[in-house]
Amino acid sequence: MTDLKRYTVWDAGTRWFHWINVFCVTVLAAVGLVILNAGDLGVHNAGKVTLKTVHAWVGYLFALNLLWRIVWGFWGNRYARWRSILPGGRGYFGALRRYAAAFFASRPEQYLGHNPIGRLSVTAILLFLTVQAITGLVLAGTDLFYPPIGHWIAQWVAAPGVSPDSLVPYTPEMYDAAAYEVMRAYRKPVAVVHLYSFYVLTVIVILHVAAVIITELREGGGIISAMFSGQKVISGIPVDKESGDSDISS
Repeated sequence: MTDLKRYTVWDAGTRWFHWINVFCVTVLAAVGLVILNAGDLGVHNAGKVTLKTVHAWVGYLFALNLLWRIVWGFWGNRYARWRSILPGGRGYFGALRRYAAAFFASRPEQYLGHNPIGRLSVTAILLFLTVQAITGLVLAGTDLFYPPIGHWIAQWVAAPGVSPDSLVPYTPEMYDAAAYEVMRAYRKPVAVVHLYSFYVLTVIVILHVAAVIITELREGGGIISAMFSGQKVISGIPVDKESGDSDISS
């Protein structure tokens, strides 16, 4: 009978980040696609403002959650820290070659934390999440005059005699036409990056989910359930096991 051992891997901070991020990305993607196709869907300006407002507030939660994960990468447990997430470092590329060879030879290596390919995937996801957060905050300022740059944008585009704090979207009579056009020209490449990085992120997330499922089927370990319980069930000795890692039960 295979000797199964249970290890505590993902701490609460990591698990909370993961599921809050799943929620935010799902809502942001759904609302964002409606905004993108608002004309074809017959959504009028008032509806667009409502959708953009929902998108922005969920975006703030998304950005704060991402900031939390960045900080937690310095303070979390061993598997949550950057040195266990980012690719590279001593012996990484050798481990990557061995893992890929073992995987395709149907004798996959088991890891407690992210395996070498998983580290590439997670790093790419975090990179594009960061791009989405930064560009999204800029767009919230230029569309809705929301923080952190919204007040400055409003001061820039407000028409003479109009209080910047009173500006609302889709009211051209409140804007200085020339300043508004210049602002929108600066905004355009940010919007393009936000849109296409979303498409790239979507592809990476789909590949990530597929890889998790395949790895679960090939290697076991309870990868999916571990993001709920924090614990992985491993047969044999994990490649990245250290002396301080003790199994809970066998």
